Parts: sequence; structure tokens; C-alpha cells
Amino acid sequence: MNIESVLRTKARQVVTVKADTPIPDVLEEMRIHGIGAIVVSSDGIHVDGIVSERHIVLGLARYGEKLLHMRASEVMGQPVTCRPQDSIKQVMADMTSRRVRQFPVVEDAKLVGMVSIGDIVKYLVDEKELEAGVLRDHYLATH
Repeated sequence: MNIESVLRTKARQVVTVKADTPIPDVLEEMRIHGIGAIVVSSDGIHVDGIVSERHIVLGLARYGEKLLHMRASEVMGQPVTCRPQDSIKQVMADMTSRRVRQFPVVEDAKLVGMVSIGDIVKYLVDEKELEAGVLRDHYLATH
């Protein structure tokens, strides 16, 4: 099982903002799309950075209300990315060890998706439910 498997079960569109986007606009995009992180990209193809809920909370703690007058580039962090062929197990381990919940997915240095720990958990639960259903059906058909 790899990240490509997870991407196949969800929308591939990744919400991005430019580096000069004001933080209130970043927050509004995150609210509208119901996401916990947004990719910062000058062209919508390459990943320049990421603004997550954690960046916002740390920004509030550090800058207070001044955060609302800042731009994405002033708050963003360097994202940890993964590739479609990376194993789900390895990405989960990376998310856990780095305490990061969202990874942009890149292939040939281009943004091709975004996965969150929630996406991965949903995928794994759905897989286990499917497996249990197949086993149950097989059992019922043979008894």
C-alpha cells in the first residue's frame, strides 16, 4: 500500500495560496475548504512552503494580533513532502516522528496531491472494513 492508493480515494485538487497572500485570506481559504493546511506556491505547481493550523497558533503566540497583518511567507514553514510511491507505513512514521499532520505529495518536483493523517486513517479503516466484508461473505458462502 502506498500514498497513490490514498490519493485515488480522494480529490486530487490541492488548495494553494501565493506567498504574499494576507493571513486572513489564508485562514478564509482553509475555512472554506475545511482543511488544516494550505500549500504556498508561486505557480500552483511547485511547493514553496506550507501554512498549517500549527503555524497559525505559533504565529498568534509569537506575534499576537500582528499576525493578522502578515503574509503567508512570513508564517509558512518548509513542508515535509512525500511521493506517490512512498509506503503508507513510512509516511505515517514520518508524520508521527515529525509531528506533522499534512504532507504535500510531489512527483518530479511537482505538486500532485496532499495527504493528511486523517486521509490515511480513513483509507486504512475502509480497507479493513472491505477485508472483513470479503472474509465474512466467504465464510457465509462456505458454511
